[in-house]
Amino acid sequence: MTVIIRMRDVSWARGGRMILRDINWEVKEGEQWAILGLNGSGKTSLLNIVTGYQYPTRGDVEVLGYRFGQASLWELRRHIGFVSSSLDQFYDTLQAETVEDIVISGKFATIGLYDAVTEDDRSKAQSLIESFRLEAVQEKRYATLSQGEKRKTLIARALMANPKLLILDEPTVGLDLLAREEILALIGQIVTQPCHLLYVTHYIEEIVDSITHVLLLQDGRILAAGQKEEVLTDERLSEAFRLPIRVHWEDGRPWVSVHR
Repeated sequence: MTVIIRMRDVSWARGGRMILRDINWEVKEGEQWAILGLNGSGKTSLLNIVTGYQYPTRGDVEVLGYRFGQASLWELRRHIGFVSSSLDQFYDTLQAETVEDIVISGKFATIGLYDAVTEDDRSKAQSLIESFRLEAVQEKRYATLSQGEKRKTLIARALMANPKLLILDEPTVGLDLLAREEILALIGQIVTQPCHLLYVTHYIEEIVDSITHVLLLQDGRILAAGQKEEVLTDERLSEAFRLPIRVHWEDGRPWVSVHR
């Protein structure tokens, strides 16, 4: 079976402090992963290594067949779609762009369109816009959109380049319940494409049926990793979140309550 991500004995330190330590993790073909953990557990640092923006202090990393130290990480990033609040730094540029142009720009990994656009590009963007139910706003400027529409636009943009790996880093933050569920419904569509998902969240109930595996981090280490039913237990979640947690399942999704 093809390995999408492989980390062996990976650690990463900054300023003399160990942020990640002894990470051994594999994502295999057909698996869709959620990543959970408290703030400071190492989620962002792990993503930065996966995307090649940080090198591990020690250990071996291979992503999509690109082995760190032997391959072009710029070439690797062309195959990764990334949606995160870090894109807010480009808000001034985004706000004047239309939804259609933002989606198309994903092909070129730019914020704004600076390259020639073909009819095939526009056709593919239109297909994504329709899949994400953005037709009514596709000619509107980003600044006029609701938060849910903005998030869907950025996810569609990430898919424009046919990524082999899509990272959604807390994509529902700040959304109301309706907008959140609309985003979660899109995950089922995304994983039917030849694309593997890493979904980072603080909220266990966002682990929808189409997400198959969970990586649970605590203090820079892996507390548990594997099929979601095996990882999302009362005991492990209570340890990771330092609260007495109980889990129950409805329609393929886990829901939690706190029992003090």
